[in-house]
Amino acid sequence: MGAQKSIHAGKARIDVNVDLTHKLCAALMPPSLLRRSGLFSEVIARLCIKHPNLFGRSEKLDVMWDKGLCDSNLLITFRRPRSLSLSQQSFVVQHSITPEIGVLGVPLEGFTHSGGCGINLRRFSMGVDFSEPPSSHWSSTTSVKLEHISPINDEGRPIDRDLDGFLVTCSGNSHDNMVVLKQEAQYAIADERSFTRLNFQIDQGLPVLSKWLIFNRVKLVISKGVKLGPAFLVTR
Repeated sequence: MGAQKSIHAGKARIDVNVDLTHKLCAALMPPSLLRRSGLFSEVIARLCIKHPNLFGRSEKLDVMWDKGLCDSNLLITFRRPRSLSLSQQSFVVQHSITPEIGVLGVPLEGFTHSGGCGINLRRFSMGVDFSEPPSSHWSSTTSVKLEHISPINDEGRPIDRDLDGFLVTCSGNSHDNMVVLKQEAQYAIADERSFTRLNFQIDQGLPVLSKWLIFNRVKLVISKGVKLGPAFLVTR
């Protein structure tokens, strides 16, 4: 079940999209979900709100909320063009809950399930992105964000130790904090018969406080696509 509505606010138009799906087949649901009470826990939903000109200067506001059976994600993005350039500045706030069964515990009962089932990661982050105007085939984005991450159970209570009594966070508390500086560059070239894409990403955890996470992460992805008849063959 879904609905779509466009609301006019002054000279701008706000697009609202709502999708609702109720899962009726309980036999396909994991036991951890069956233990949850309430009809709303079995609903899959998506809500999208977009405002293309919030303050009359081409500012864009996007609100997206996704709810699954085991996960949820709320993303709020406010974008505004930077003066005298084609670059863009974005303020991003995100709250998500994702299942992480493999984080804790060991396989039990002939590997049919994990002793750490019911483990979720709750993540709250806020930060700013700076997107430079694309030059030729290149584009780049720099972002700085603060992240607050905590492991929780299905009832939403914090978890600080695993089945063996060891701490599951680096700080020793029920949560970990970090400031992440991210630099991403992408090169893409395409024509009617093929395309090539290169994505290079560097993440740096900044040591703002002694117990905050410090890390370095480098990721390089190269994709190549070739058209074969009506379809594309993509390799990485």
